[in-house]
Amino acid sequence: MSDAASHEMAMVFPGMGPTAFADVEGFATEVPVARRLFAEADEALGYPVLDRFRDAEGDYSEYAQVAFLVTCLALAEWAEREALPARPGLCAGPSFGGKAAAAYVGCLSFADAVWMTARLARCVADYFSREHGDLVTHSFVRVAPETAERMFGELTARGRRADVACRVDRDFFMVTLSADDLPGLEKAIRAAGGLSLYTMRPPMHSPALARLRERAEKEVLAELEFAEPRLPVISDHDGSALTTGEQVRALLLDGFVRRMHWPETVAALRGRGVRTVCVAGPDGLFGRVPATTRNFEVVPVGPKRPLLGADRVAGPR
Repeated sequence: MSDAASHEMAMVFPGMGPTAFADVEGFATEVPVARRLFAEADEALGYPVLDRFRDAEGDYSEYAQVAFLVTCLALAEWAEREALPARPGLCAGPSFGGKAAAAYVGCLSFADAVWMTARLARCVADYFSREHGDLVTHSFVRVAPETAERMFGELTARGRRADVACRVDRDFFMVTLSADDLPGLEKAIRAAGGLSLYTMRPPMHSPALARLRERAEKEVLAELEFAEPRLPVISDHDGSALTTGEQVRALLLDGFVRRMHWPETVAALRGRGVRTVCVAGPDGLFGRVPATTRNFEVVPVGPKRPLLGADRVAGPR
């Protein structure tokens, strides 16, 4: 791999989806870079991450989140050594991927990123044990944007919450709303020919979570210093290029209250000359949706690739 950074290539860390222990066990225990980083994570937190992850309940436990972060960063390091012709010149990390991005570009040390991820997970769990038990985030596909906006508008016109949490693709949405309003929304989605996917509890990316943002800043990020990034991070909120440590810090905090907009991120990467993206992490979404595959050659680097090998996903050059 060339030491020169290629601005035609970007490193992308995916948002976190449900990831089973079995999905990462082989990579974490058999690939040297992963073994090293998991050992460093154990030292940073004072407990064995993989053992806790194996025994944890729920898809988004503290241990699952830390394991996902470590796996993503280990895969990025492996990819730079084994799979990429040059170092990526840009980075993006939609949703949870922003934590890995902050470490990858050097704003946080690996140990600090691990500590932050664990502490944020505890902060979020405590917050939702007391607040917003009525809110969920629901995802659906195959609904035209104008139809989706009409659905959301009908809810807000009645004084109900309908915050777009994520825009994953042209017709792929996640919306934060009251669980009481979910059956009506699902009915409207079916009537429009759409398909409901899954419902997340607790919710995400909503202005309703302003107090959670404040807590996260006071209790967690106030303890950390963010260095200047070694390469720009493309915001998953509006596609802007973040070039200071303070901007990356704000990105992580704003993720609680601002929507994730992947098509805008894609457009920004494409506009800056990116033609290839390496998606480093367990991912069944960001490297596969048409917004990505129609614009880039995708190099998917998941936990099975270092063990079994994987092909590139062809896309425009």
